[in-house]
Amino acid sequence: MKPLFRFFFAICVMTGLTLPALAAEPDPNPDRLKVALLPDENASELIKRNQPLKDYLESTLGKEVELIVTTDYSSMIEAMRFGRIDLAYFGPLSYVMAKSKSEIEPFAAMVVDGKPTYRSIIIANVDSGVESYADIEGMKMAYGDHTSTSSHLIPKTVLLESAGLEAGEDYEAHFVGSHDAVAVNVANGNADAGGLSEVIFEHVMDRGLIDRSQVRVLGYSGEYPQYPWAMRSNLDPALKQQIQGAFISIDDEEILSNLKAEGFAAITDSDYDVIREMGSLLGLDFAEM
Repeated sequence: MKPLFRFFFAICVMTGLTLPALAAEPDPNPDRLKVALLPDENASELIKRNQPLKDYLESTLGKEVELIVTTDYSSMIEAMRFGRIDLAYFGPLSYVMAKSKSEIEPFAAMVVDGKPTYRSIIIANVDSGVESYADIEGMKMAYGDHTSTSSHLIPKTVLLESAGLEAGEDYEAHFVGSHDAVAVNVANGNADAGGLSEVIFEHVMDRGLIDRSQVRVLGYSGEYPQYPWAMRSNLDPALKQQIQGAFISIDDEEILSNLKAEGFAAITDSDYDVIREMGSLLGLDFAEM
């Protein structure tokens, strides 16, 4: 018996653990599913608002469901990586990052305006003097989370491709944590411009979080694949099929409204290759982010 193995064997004997227990795999068919929501808004509000989703999944899947909101995208990626959550609602970029580090697979993306794609929007404070992308040069640009697609990766790519502006060199990039925080910071003049999801911008407007007259829309990005739901690849195949079917079958207006969706469509990993291509353009290493 090798010394290192003898050391671990001795620990097992003293603590009453077995060797398999030290390397236990996540349960492929757990009685309770841990479901992580996208951490782009206030955590308590997200959990409260998605109680109907929890109730629907419990009745449809016949399992307990625990809704989880991690502190940020990176925490959610790590939780999925180590099997501490079973399902997660990712942004496209955070999904690609998580996929590079863990065995997961996307199974459904939300449908808005009849399609499983969406756009980012770039806005400016009306008093900033910013009226075009080019005017952002030398200004303060607000992004959400570092690992956000529509509030970082896409608007940063738009500024680079459309105006030749590079973050850190041609303008100041400030990360404020969430999409709604981007809108609030721009409206309040703490940032001259900012990038966020078009859907969330409209949601912020509808909720009256900012004065619409204080922001100017500079433009929109192209269409990109919508936010995916992903699951652990080592879940039981029958359970995975059941989960995908449950999401694609959601027709409850309250649940869909809370998720800012009209419905859900099946999605595959290859649909997110366009996100990988944007990352290459910006010189990003997803596995190291």
